[in-house]
Amino acid sequence: MKRGMIVLFAVVLFSTMAFAAGPTQYQWTGTVLEVKDDVIVVQKGKEKWEIGRDKDTKVSGGELKVGAKVTVYYTMKAASVEVKSEAKKSEQKKPETSTTAPKKP
Repeated sequence: MKRGMIVLFAVVLFSTMAFAAGPTQYQWTGTVLEVKDDVIVVQKGKEKWEIGRDKDTKVSGGELKVGAKVTVYYTMKAASVEVKSEAKKSEQKKPETSTTAPKKP
């Protein structure tokens, strides 16, 4: 009985941790080129990234303005997903045609 309760507790604990993990967090550090209500443009080297933001985006450590060096922490979130239908198998397998000339006897 005691062993069963321990196993049950472990299963519940690990399953809740798996759901709470969420998506991986990434970071991008660079110089702010542009600040709008819904977008921050940050440049690192020759790369420019437009990163969306909303009212829940937290800004800490100072004022977010053009020229400031920032580190942006973000997660990737799908806005939409389009599933392509599979082509019919008969369309996928086309007969091969020979491009070589027949051999002379």
